[in-house]
Amino acid sequence: MAMLGRMSQGTHARGRTGPSIADVARLAGVSQQTVSRVSTGATNVRAQTRERVLAAMDQLGYSPNHAARALRSGSFGTIGLIAHRLTRTGESRTFEGVVEAARQHGYTVTLVDVRTPSSSDVSDAARRLGHQAIDGLVVIRAEDATPATLALPPRLPVVVSDSRFIGHHPAVGTDQAEGAALAVQHLLDLGHPTVHHLGGPEDSTPARVRADAWRTRLRAAGRAVPAVVHGDWSAASGYAHGARLALDPAVTAVFCANDEMAAGLVRALHEHGRDVPGDVSVVGFDDIPMADYLWPPLTTVRQDFTAIGSELVELLMQQIRERTTLSGHHVVVPTTLVVRASTAPPRVVR
Repeated sequence: MAMLGRMSQGTHARGRTGPSIADVARLAGVSQQTVSRVSTGATNVRAQTRERVLAAMDQLGYSPNHAARALRSGSFGTIGLIAHRLTRTGESRTFEGVVEAARQHGYTVTLVDVRTPSSSDVSDAARRLGHQAIDGLVVIRAEDATPATLALPPRLPVVVSDSRFIGHHPAVGTDQAEGAALAVQHLLDLGHPTVHHLGGPEDSTPARVRADAWRTRLRAAGRAVPAVVHGDWSAASGYAHGARLALDPAVTAVFCANDEMAAGLVRALHEHGRDVPGDVSVVGFDDIPMADYLWPPLTTVRQDFTAIGSELVELLMQQIRERTTLSGHHVVVPTTLVVRASTAPPRVVR
């Protein structure tokens, strides 16, 4: 403790103008040990106390990770990651890709799973992580946020898995439009007069991009564009909508915005006496491991989540190593159509 005091006095003597941990503790009305616990993300701090300390850090402009960098050359070996609904395929598999890529660089990952994808929740999570001992931050899909509303810690290296932030933060994402176009074109090439769409939630950016690409491809081919049916990414929602689509004899091909909804749809079609692919062809999106083991095996669009995670970490490592920003950098990971047994030419009606 005496050594810490001498170091503090010495830095003041050399003209340090930045706020210290003691300044934060004094403003927040807590001990320096409490400030330290908040800085390292310790869980044994009451929520109200943590918020008071974070507010003091913000007011003073205190950032412990950057202060540490000023004192030594190196890193904490940790990156932060903000995600929403890790139960979803895209988020969970991207997280896995980030963790594996970070491990190869000798880094660990600190996760914050936000309650909602709102700008305030994501910004608050970023603020909390920014005050911890991390070298950079990955944000996986801040659905409701925009470059204008998402507040991220200044000077902290950031990369976002969301194309809306191109030009503001380095971004990595799947070519959603290409994948949807491949799915629709495959069904049209088989001879289906049009393709129905079981889309994701209306407030989901990937769902909107896939729906827009589906609509564009049908219009370019001069085909009728049916009304979109919106699910919630779950197999249960695919099953519920599938029960209604099964009653429409005009439905011969369905492009689903993800594989889980496609699985529910296939079961509903079967229970209503509609054969897949004899009566209705079905295409999914993601290529989850289960897709090859459904019956029939599911034709789907493959997203390379390992590549997405790797690209996110590479962009972050470049910023950390070079101490620079790559605001205009954008990496698009291509998709692949995987053709299996759930699609076939439409049955000829005699």
